[in-house]
Amino acid sequence: MKVNQVEMIMSAVKPEQYPDDGFPEFALAGRSNVGKSSFINKMIGRKSLARTSSKPGKTQTLNFYKIEEKLFFVDVPGYGYAKVAKSEREAWGGMIDRYLTGREQLRAVVQIVDLRHPPSKDDCIMYDFLGHYNIPTIIIATKADKIPKGKWEKHKKIIRDELYLRAGDPIIVFSSEKGIGMDEAWREIEKRM
Repeated sequence: MKVNQVEMIMSAVKPEQYPDDGFPEFALAGRSNVGKSSFINKMIGRKSLARTSSKPGKTQTLNFYKIEEKLFFVDVPGYGYAKVAKSEREAWGGMIDRYLTGREQLRAVVQIVDLRHPPSKDDCIMYDFLGHYNIPTIIIATKADKIPKGKWEKHKKIIRDELYLRAGDPIIVFSSEKGIGMDEAWREIEKRM
């Protein structure tokens, strides 16, 4: 998809604040500092619409990005960041659970993992949660430019095995630096619209 028009519509914490346009929504989930903002910016062809931060745990709301008057990317708070107060993490957890399990417009979750490392315990918990609620998931394995292409399949197999990947949930090797995997990611998203 060629993206010309995109805007950050709103940040929300409860259902009554969500947009009511009715467009398909794709939630972006991943642990803090895995590259969610870089993924969003690369996919929409912007340098810094989604703010990247060296400080993990920065996103604390559901951020809705409207793309081409057709769909929304919904950036959810990163998981697995220990320096945030437990009560705050629990509040985020409730907000994310409500959105993921109750949002009719949600078509899939784009779960972002790091290709270089086996999925973390939190990655596995998130993927299990999505499976429990039958939420279609697209796995994006970022930072592909950091390892040789010849090792991608080996790393994908580790991710597939660790997550117990369900049939129908693809793994896409991605690099925000080089644009690797962009077309494939858009294809998977458009299939689910």
